[in-house]
Amino acid sequence: MIYIFDGSLEGLLTAVFEWFERKPGKINLRTIKTHQPDAFTETFSVHTNRTKADRVWSGLQKKLGKEWMRKFYCAYLSELSEVFNALFHFVCYVFLHPAGAEKNYGNEHVLTVSKTARSVEREKHRMEAFIRFQHTADGIFYCGINPDFNVLPLIVNHFKNRYTDQKWIIYDLKRHYGLFYDLSTVEEITVEINSQVLKNPTANQLDEKEELYANLWKDYFKSTNIESRKNTKLHVQHVPKRYWKYLTEKKID
Repeated sequence: MIYIFDGSLEGLLTAVFEWFERKPGKINLRTIKTHQPDAFTETFSVHTNRTKADRVWSGLQKKLGKEWMRKFYCAYLSELSEVFNALFHFVCYVFLHPAGAEKNYGNEHVLTVSKTARSVEREKHRMEAFIRFQHTADGIFYCGINPDFNVLPLIVNHFKNRYTDQKWIIYDLKRHYGLFYDLSTVEEITVEINSQVLKNPTANQLDEKEELYANLWKDYFKSTNIESRKNTKLHVQHVPKRYWKYLTEKKID
């Protein structure tokens, strides 16, 4: 049997609630976007319910510590359809077994959640390390990103604590939403504008000194780079090429 949900965290938790209430046997969880109907498999449409989702979340908090609650959330942010199914079965497994079940890495769902969470955390750290802001003409620091996973919810505190004295926007170009910090709070935003402009702001949109700052940084980077000690293979291991587009020192004039 296939459970179909809307892809939201609340929808996933509601699916768990529905399974325990209905107990239809073995199921697969799929999102509306990824489900391919066929004439031989029974389906059940999960209608997201905040009350049901909250009950499951509350119960999960009683079964798991903070470390595993974060792993669960990070794995969800991977947005991988196969991981959604693993998360569903992971929660059911935890509820059906005594305390400590989440430490059984012999269980395929426990292992999938743990490995996926690790990948998402790695992407989070790379975004925190590699994001470079550009100063716009209206005084806001801006950066457009295209991460493998939906890590904006995980990096918000890092940038809010680090850049407390300046307004900034970090915009996820793939998921079409961003974070805006106004010197006091961070809010989620969406922008109806040409995607190319969001990816590469024009000279008119940037502060007149932005090019000078960029050139100064590039010169500094070149002056501190010792050519004889250059190890490209090691460098790419630590800074994969797909992240170079965020680094000012990697941009070619």
